[in-house]
Amino acid sequence: MPRILDYNGREADRTVTVGSIIASKQSSTPLVQVTASSAEEAAAAEEAGIEMVVCMAGAVPAVREGSSCVFVTAAIDFEGAVTVDDLLGTSFEALQNGADAVITARRLEAIERIASENIPVLGHLGFVPKQSTRFGGVRAVGRTLDEATSLWNQFRDLENAGAFAVECELIPANVMREIRARTTLVTISLGSGRDADVMFLFNSDICGESPRTPRHARTYADLAGMYAAITRERVRALSAFRQDVLAGSFPSVDEVVTADEDVVRRFITAIDRQ
Repeated sequence: MPRILDYNGREADRTVTVGSIIASKQSSTPLVQVTASSAEEAAAAEEAGIEMVVCMAGAVPAVREGSSCVFVTAAIDFEGAVTVDDLLGTSFEALQNGADAVITARRLEAIERIASENIPVLGHLGFVPKQSTRFGGVRAVGRTLDEATSLWNQFRDLENAGAFAVECELIPANVMREIRARTTLVTISLGSGRDADVMFLFNSDICGESPRTPRHARTYADLAGMYAAITRERVRALSAFRQDVLAGSFPSVDEVVTADEDVVRRFITAIDRQ
């Protein structure tokens, strides 16, 4: 595991680094990325061998508490950063809190400004959820010649702006394959097929916590069902406790402590005299 100096100058081990992520483009084995929003999720990702996680910028401290090793990308678009300077400030804060890189779907000027400070920055192309109304809803982007060509030009612009990687969301797999072969950007596939450098899914989809599993995702557990079972069991237990209280069976003799009767008699005599 490579040793780095983090943004605060402290020694740290990392599963991967920006350098090794870029070098992985030459490998036939993709890296794996998931979302994480808590120390528990980050620790589970590390134990599972996941190399990379992405989280909201404000969640970086919690994620780092759970794992000091995974590569953490902070999403900086979601917590009030409006101007380019705001985004830059949020980027610096995320790095100081332990992030290794930042991701933004904002304009190229923001990418350029962040990259100019030597901050590893990722873009977001294809379907961008915040812009879903512009696409007419949730759908793949790049299925027509015009869209695929426009998408390719966006990749080139992102390269020129200084990004080192890009999240590729809901891009047709065969279009993604051709773009990957021609771009220097590290490609992170979210619903864009296997021809990418990093495979990415949401933790909630993988673990069965989402109310609806997207077409591009695969579910490996049923945590939602387990949480529901826990809630049912909690309600059952609380109801049973209340029923025992009302029936007079709680507490029982075995669930209370008593004093010697002689002590109680002397206690009554003492307080009655007062």
